[in-house]
Amino acid sequence: MAIPAKTIDEVLSELDRIIEQTITGNNFLGIFAYVYRRTTAQIKVAIEEKQFEDNQRMEHLDVAFANMYLTAYQSYANKKSCSASWKEAFDAKNDTITILQQIMLGMNAHINLDLGIASATFAPGCNLPDLKNDFLKVNLILKGLINEMQDRISKVSRLMIILDWIGKNTDELMVNFSMVKAREQAWGFACGLADISETERKTAIENKDQRIAEFAYLLKRPSGEFLKLVLKFVSLFEEKNVKTIITKLEED
Repeated sequence: MAIPAKTIDEVLSELDRIIEQTITGNNFLGIFAYVYRRTTAQIKVAIEEKQFEDNQRMEHLDVAFANMYLTAYQSYANKKSCSASWKEAFDAKNDTITILQQIMLGMNAHINLDLGIASATFAPGCNLPDLKNDFLKVNLILKGLINEMQDRISKVSRLMIILDWIGKNTDELMVNFSMVKAREQAWGFACGLADISETERKTAIENKDQRIAEFAYLLKRPSGEFLKLVLKFVSLFEEKNVKTIITKLEED
C-alpha cells in the first residue's frame, strides 16, 4: 500500500506489514509497531461506537497522525531523512535496551512531536479548540489500555516490576514517562503551533524535534548509574526474539 493511508483500516494493514517485516528481520522496532496497532484498533472501536463528538473527523485525524509514523518509518527504511526524534528511535532497532525503552522511544517521537504537528495541521488556527474534547476523549481511552499493556509486557519482561518500583519511588524521568501526560503536552504544543505563522511554525517544530531527540538519547542512555544497572539487569532476563515477544503480547 502506498503512503499515505486514507482510512484506519489501511493504517492497520500497514502496521501489520511493518510488524511482519520486523519479525522477519528480528527487528525490535516491531514492538512499538505492535503497541501502536493495539492503540489504533481501540480508537477504531471507539469511532465505530460513536464515542466522539465528530467521529468522522476523529478518523481523519487518527489517519493523518498515523501517516506521520508510517512515512517516517518508510523514509528510514529507505535510508532517507526523517525527524531527529524518529531517527533516535529507529537507530535503537538492534540496541541492547529493554522492551520498555523500545516502546517509550516510539511514544516519545510520535506523541511528543508528531501529535502536536498533526493536530495543528489538521485543525489550524481557530478550528483547533473544536477538536479539544475529542482529543481528551482519546486520553481516557488510553488510560484503559495502559494496565492491559503493562500486563502484556510483563509476559516478556519478567523483571519489569523493578522498573515499576523505581518509577513509584524515585523521580527518574525515564521510568515516569506517561502516555497520557505526553498527550496533554502535545495539546499544548498544538495550540502553540496553531497561533503562529508558517515560518515561525517551521522553526518551532525544528526546535521541538531537537529537544525530543535529546530526550530520546536519555531514554536510551539514562544518566543515573543505578538506573543504568537496573535496566541492564532487566534486559538480561527479557525475551530477545521479536516474533516470540509479539506473539506473547497478543495473547489474552
